[in-house]
Amino acid sequence: MRVADAPGPTLVVRSDRLPPEALGLGGELAWLRRALDGTPHARLGKIALYRPGPTLDYRFVQGLPGGGFDFRAGCGHSLLACVVAEGRPGPVTVRAVTTGDTVLCEPGAGPREDTYTLSFLKAPAAPGVLPTGRPVDLLRGTPVSIVRYGNPYVFVDARHLPALEPALHDRLLALRADAARLLGHPPRSALPKIAAVAADATGVSVRALTVGGWHPRLALTGAAALAAAGALDGTVVPPVDGEVRTPGGTVTVSTAPDRVRVHHKRAEVLETLDVPWRIHATA
Repeated sequence: MRVADAPGPTLVVRSDRLPPEALGLGGELAWLRRALDGTPHARLGKIALYRPGPTLDYRFVQGLPGGGFDFRAGCGHSLLACVVAEGRPGPVTVRAVTTGDTVLCEPGAGPREDTYTLSFLKAPAAPGVLPTGRPVDLLRGTPVSIVRYGNPYVFVDARHLPALEPALHDRLLALRADAARLLGHPPRSALPKIAAVAADATGVSVRALTVGGWHPRLALTGAAALAAAGALDGTVVPPVDGEVRTPGGTVTVSTAPDRVRVHHKRAEVLETLDVPWRIHATA
């Protein structure tokens, strides 16, 4: 599946068609990813596993550049990929097993009937959204806001960052590693995510990192976390309601007391593959 604005495609697998033991074996997932080496989707980094039902159960696995996987992160783009792959009409409620989120995916109407609005059904002010209990923390003397909404995110006031490459990239990586230690994650894990935020009279601009480099636009969970941060008093993110500028174009968000919405998202099937699953048997 290809979701617009995502840094790469997602391999979507129906988990009810796999052996029960398969999901617990990183080696099996590594073999599955290697099975794509002869296709245009070699070195694919995102795997989404879903189980159909009245509420669609979804689990995300992030492939890491050096090999291995991170099983704790979420991915809104891959969540939408599961919904579109399932092909169910009408609103679909998704339970994100990895992050504990409940997300309502609603198809658009009229000229936007090929898009979806994703609503994260949690109040921006819910307990735990500020995991340190503070709207602003200082990391290396830099003001940041750490928000746990969709994924843990670190938003950095861009006024305190270098303007040019590679200093900007390196500074964000260093701040992300410090925030990872603060939250109890390994410094080289996929979490937390990080983005620089700038605001002026014309609106809000964001530049975000993803696994392996710069995100072409902004992760869907990043857009949700940004809107949630903007709805909280005292964070480095101003109130956000509407379009957010990114290097690859705009992302549209909105907030309500009980949810955050990310609008106008698209996904499409790139290819359907028959990949045999390797099964270990013991006597």
